[in-house]
Amino acid sequence: MLDAALSLLMLATIALLGGAVFLFRRGERKRPVLMVTLAGVMIVNLIIWTLPDKSGGTLAGGVEAGPVQ
Repeated sequence: MLDAALSLLMLATIALLGGAVFLFRRGERKRPVLMVTLAGVMIVNLIIWTLPDKSGGTLAGGVEAGPVQ
């Protein structure tokens, strides 16, 4: 389930960047900047969830493995 959420996060980021380029070409300035900022936050969130730590595990892998007993 987490894989689907991370995939949707990436697709939403791509859509936001595409929309920002489209609006920027139409002459708007404020909304495209906000859309690019949100896309940046989403990318950082994706990196946090998928970047391995020193032991080689990720947050996404830890969620799938379940609680430590």
